[in-house]
Amino acid sequence: MNRYALIASAAAGLAFVPVGSALAQVGEGPSFDCAKAESSAEELVCNDADLAAIDRLLADRFDQALQEIGSLDVGAKQAEDELRATQRGWVSGRDECWKSDDLRGCVEDAYLRREGGLVARWMLDEPLAVVSWTCDNNPANEVTTYFYETMLPSIRIEYGDMIDTGSLTRTASGSRYDASFGRFFWEQGDEAIFSPSEGQELTCLKAG
Repeated sequence: MNRYALIASAAAGLAFVPVGSALAQVGEGPSFDCAKAESSAEELVCNDADLAAIDRLLADRFDQALQEIGSLDVGAKQAEDELRATQRGWVSGRDECWKSDDLRGCVEDAYLRREGGLVARWMLDEPLAVVSWTCDNNPANEVTTYFYETMLPSIRIEYGDMIDTGSLTRTASGSRYDASFGRFFWEQGDEAIFSPSEGQELTCLKAG
């Protein structure tokens, strides 16, 4: 069963509820040829209707991202090359799930995080909320966050020239999104802690 869906607004805090297998009712197999499955992860997806449905969704998201890249005025070729390279890297990472004690959980998590990351990076859906933050009491030190209602809730973080994406993780309080290279954004009402690099933390307040 796909585990999570967002039902509360980002401003009010995020909550998880179980999701049914509605996706599995549309289509049958995954986006790839199961006769050519090359890993235990792919074999699992071929035999799990819910995972196959998420695989089809991810394939659609990838195609949508390619379409967005095709509309760029500058840098489309480089962006496409980078997208395809990161997708190959993601496939390799998913296939490493054979090392996990929970193969299915690992594979599902990989799919959900990748789907959310594509949506947030290429802004494939309308965001649920867009929030600006002032960090360390410096108006020039601003972070803008876009919250997306993907299967596993996701975030786009804009900070200076940096753009990163993250996925919601379970915490005792607030809503924490883990991003790349140890970065995270941890929202707690009108306050947040933002880590733009590992070991660095900024205290942020909602702007305005």
